[in-house]
Amino acid sequence: MYIGELNVYPVKSTRGHSVESVDVEPWGLAADRRWMVVDASGTVVTARVFSRLLTVTATHHSPGRVTLERPGAEPVSVDATGDAELVPVTIWRSQLKAAHPSPEADRWFSALLNHDVRLVWLDEPTRRSVNPAHGRESDRVSFADGYPVLLTTTSSLRQLNDWIVADALDRGEPAPDPLPMRRFRPNVVIENDEPFSEDEWTRVQLGDVTFRVAKPCARCVLTTIDPDTLLKGREPIRTLARYRRWDGKVWFGINLIPDSAGTLHVGSPVVPH
Repeated sequence: MYIGELNVYPVKSTRGHSVESVDVEPWGLAADRRWMVVDASGTVVTARVFSRLLTVTATHHSPGRVTLERPGAEPVSVDATGDAELVPVTIWRSQLKAAHPSPEADRWFSALLNHDVRLVWLDEPTRRSVNPAHGRESDRVSFADGYPVLLTTTSSLRQLNDWIVADALDRGEPAPDPLPMRRFRPNVVIENDEPFSEDEWTRVQLGDVTFRVAKPCARCVLTTIDPDTLLKGREPIRTLARYRRWDGKVWFGINLIPDSAGTLHVGSPVVPH
């Protein structure tokens, strides 16, 4: 097994980009999900509801500096390294403060979504804790949904796509195109041969960096949105509900918490425990 792909998503719910190497910080991969869009009350806004966020590409330059691009609009550069106002924000069960640096970026996102929104930056990532039921008191996370790193495997996706095709044929439907891994927005993609072997892992070493497995990843409606066309379908939730449903949720991938620092590289070996 080895690392086949590394992905960073600078702004939550926008397009990610692949990298050949990335530093691991206690709260996630460097530059990953340190920005997010919130509504006028400070509550997180995601592509689950506002799928147009998936048309945005965010390029990270340095901590607190990002350039935003989308079709039909001029790019905008944001710098939160100055004396930005701290505002209260809410992401799921977490309430904390984040920097609010750019009225221009607010207008840019508001025009895209036709909704009054703001762009905020997590200037101090130690502010947000992971769920204590699946982590330690000292564990921290950026603006990711709940845990610092999401890992998926290629063999599990192949198995899922095989199930989707087989079930479609059983219903008398044409075989659909395979779903790409992009639907699941992972940070780390492992090349391996045994589907869902990651279900049994409690720890994993990626290159020289060790991680605890916090829990499997429950999947939401975002996986049913094609990130290119923004069209919504029934897969993969329909098939996951048949083969990967327990505790009232459907599951694909695992959430990780770093136990050491270091740098991940595409091609590095993977050793699970």
